[in-house]
Amino acid sequence: MDLKTRIRRRQRSGADSPVVRDYEAISPVAHVEEPTGRGPAMEQLLDYLDPVFDAQLPTDAYVWGPAGSGKSAVITALFAHLSRLLSGSATVIHTSTRAQSAETPAFVYVDARRSDSAFGLYHAVLDGMLDESVPRHGVGTETIRDRLVDHLRPVQRRAVVVVDHVNETGGLDLATLAETFSVVDDSLACVAVGRDHPDDLSDALRPPERIEMPSYERHALVDLLTARASDGLSQGAIDHEQIRRLADWAEGDAHDALAALFGAADLADMAGYDRVREQDLTDGMNAVPRPSAPLGRVHTLPANRQLVLRRLVDLDDSQTGSVDDTAAAITEARGVDLSAGTVKRFLYELAETGVVQRVTAPATSSAGRPPSRLEPRFPTLVFRRLYDLEHG
Repeated sequence: MDLKTRIRRRQRSGADSPVVRDYEAISPVAHVEEPTGRGPAMEQLLDYLDPVFDAQLPTDAYVWGPAGSGKSAVITALFAHLSRLLSGSATVIHTSTRAQSAETPAFVYVDARRSDSAFGLYHAVLDGMLDESVPRHGVGTETIRDRLVDHLRPVQRRAVVVVDHVNETGGLDLATLAETFSVVDDSLACVAVGRDHPDDLSDALRPPERIEMPSYERHALVDLLTARASDGLSQGAIDHEQIRRLADWAEGDAHDALAALFGAADLADMAGYDRVREQDLTDGMNAVPRPSAPLGRVHTLPANRQLVLRRLVDLDDSQTGSVDDTAAAITEARGVDLSAGTVKRFLYELAETGVVQRVTAPATSSAGRPPSRLEPRFPTLVFRRLYDLEHG
């Protein structure tokens, strides 16, 4: 334990300290600089990236594993460290490496949830390699592609590009990724990150290097939850037995485990207790659907869709008997300046991508097709709190 951590823990030890001291520390959408329990996977990735230490590009790769296995956490942490150590840049990974030398490949992270088209990919990579801002408007795909090609080829610049969250429902697939980067394949190594097993990919799309990120072992997930709780909760707010219960329930999924921890701690904090009670823990777990849509996907939705979801999670059963009833109730909610038709369209779009789920109501004696209602498929307690913290 470093000195900063020791001081912070003593700061939190007062009798009147609330349960939650730092929401970001226990958030399932926040990544830490040093991921816990992923040492073997980190070594595999470093073995794959070994050519960059000789100023060479590795082959293309595919990092795969189930939801909540830490793929994004490990990739972002590793690329951030490589950017700083090999390029001398302290730039955060999501803004990528700046001012690279011709000898050292640039390290660029791209989130396919945000950059889900050829234009988005070209823009993200180019923006990650240039000091100046790259315009998003007023330029076409061919223009931005040619600019990237011109930047890479004349002086033998190279880049290792991670594209995270590929092959998600309604998102960027590997075929688009391969076609988009084919124009610069001699200057760029692509690391695709997704959930699909390599055997489920076509031979033409399967990258030559495959690196598996398995689910967390129980002991590793306990260590992760303990570390995050130590940083985010007041001392003694949750005991080790409760953390073990969370780890058992989550079955190796760190996203869901952290979401349940966050929800439980927030419930206890809002009720004025000084520790997480068993009922808080149960309610926190019950607020995380299994399987759960990742909160990272929810947070990349347009602002108006997020607003609709924020109002949805506040509705009671009497307001959600059908999609029409739900849309009408959201339209009447505070701060919503959208028509019922627009809200209904948004809800159907969100159902298609798995963020919400349509559930058919029990059959009645009346004629016609029974109505369907909507249920959130994401951790509602975490989403509500993070949304409110961001929007005041």
